[in-house]
Amino acid sequence: MNDNPTRVALVTGGSGGIGRAVAERLASDGMAVAVHYGGNKAKADETVAAITAAGGTAMTVSGDIADEHAMSAAFDAVEQRFDGVDVVVNTAGTMVLSPIATLDLDDLDRMHRTNIRGAFVVSQQAARRVRGGGAVVNFSTSVTRLQFPAYGAYAASKGAVEAMTMVLARELRGRDITVNTVAPGPTATPLFLEGKDESTVTKLSKAAPLERLGTPQDIAETVAFLAGPARWINGQVLYANGGIA
Repeated sequence: MNDNPTRVALVTGGSGGIGRAVAERLASDGMAVAVHYGGNKAKADETVAAITAAGGTAMTVSGDIADEHAMSAAFDAVEQRFDGVDVVVNTAGTMVLSPIATLDLDDLDRMHRTNIRGAFVVSQQAARRVRGGGAVVNFSTSVTRLQFPAYGAYAASKGAVEAMTMVLARELRGRDITVNTVAPGPTATPLFLEGKDESTVTKLSKAAPLERLGTPQDIAETVAFLAGPARWINGQVLYANGGIA
């Protein structure tokens, strides 16, 4: 167990959308937060500034999540600044929508690299570094249940993340580290809204019994639960979708 009273979280994809909401939420719980970004340093700096302005502690780290050397260096930087890592949340991902019959296979490879290899690399580093009492949270999607047309390749990549997460939870037996996956439903983020017309967004917002889209803050609350008090939830997929599936 970590003797340092300040827990440390690394959030990949923390520069915007769900990642930023997660970083800010964990900081509000008193964690020191490393905000990871792939290419948008300005957005990551904004997240750190927001956390700092609210009285929290944060830093930025960068790197391609699918590059094991870059992510090893990112984890090194967090450990050097904050003396360790207790929570790893992997929100980074990419999505290309297309029917399976017409999907450009280059897009499939790109999603595979980020969503599967990237999640694997981050999970591998987390398995080596997270301290006892810690948590690893990966991200899937409720589309693995909803089976929306055009989401085939994306859902397949996230199904792989779920399988990997379940195995890792069991591989970390005896270390007091939980490993879970959050599977959001339709959530009002730029990634979700891109390329959708107003009627599609309206239809999806009414699909859940709560009759609205999720917000990044809704998802961040789920992550904070898994990263904090939920010590008896392990090796699970939590569907944060308002009851849509």
